[in-house]
Amino acid sequence: MSDPWQECMDHCVEVTKKAGKMIREALQKDITIMQKSSPVDLVTETDQKVEELIISSIKEKYPTHSFIGEESVAAGAPSVLTDNPTWIIDPIDGTTNFVHRFPFVSVSIGFTVKKEIEFGIVYSCIEEKMYTARKGKGAFCNGAPIKVSGQEDISQSMVLTEMGFKKNPEQFNTMLANVKTILTIPVHGIRSPGSAAVNMCLVACGSADAYYHMGIHCWDMAGGAAIVTEAGGVIMDISGGPFDLMSRRLIVASSRAIAERIAKEITEFHVGRDDTDG
Repeated sequence: MSDPWQECMDHCVEVTKKAGKMIREALQKDITIMQKSSPVDLVTETDQKVEELIISSIKEKYPTHSFIGEESVAAGAPSVLTDNPTWIIDPIDGTTNFVHRFPFVSVSIGFTVKKEIEFGIVYSCIEEKMYTARKGKGAFCNGAPIKVSGQEDISQSMVLTEMGFKKNPEQFNTMLANVKTILTIPVHGIRSPGSAAVNMCLVACGSADAYYHMGIHCWDMAGGAAIVTEAGGVIMDISGGPFDLMSRRLIVASSRAIAERIAKEITEFHVGRDDTDG
């Protein structure tokens, strides 16, 4: 039986390569920085140009498909997932890294049909690592199969999260308290590479054992969710319940034991939803 979405995935890989080349070339020039919701929520001209490139290239070939793009949503487009084939796009995941030329910058694209993720592509374009995954067909980095570490003991684990300024003092304090809680389990360490999609791929390829985050978006998670799942990893909600792509929160891990332990240890805070809170 033929795979109806393989052509979409092949086209996406080629478009993603072009986007990565555009990002690498932009890093050689002066970067024009703009501010979105706060002084630490940044966007650049390159974010916008890369998203335009990706959407126009895909829309030309698949005009009936839907799109959710980070910069399109920032400009007022809706962020609602429907049953229609939908491309969920983060043109530069790790914009702050890009601005500082910190080497974890990715293009992240997830493709959903009937609200289920069919494939994901994450291109860590400074490292030139292309992570790909198709539902039921495994996960790969530059064409080579990858899998999670399989670690089940959290005290032997490297954990990833992201830490940044939050306007809400309660959320800020909870974020910091959660880091302390995880560190004092104890774990081998916590790292913050600065790109949600790359973090998920690091778990997928066994370089880290878990990643948790509250406050990200569907475009940060969609590509990586496919990759970590196909690499044998576990993905769930912060509460320990089922993963919800529009929930703005997740835990991914090399095993259910580690994911459930993180869910048990950390304290939640409200972050809203992509499909209802804008």
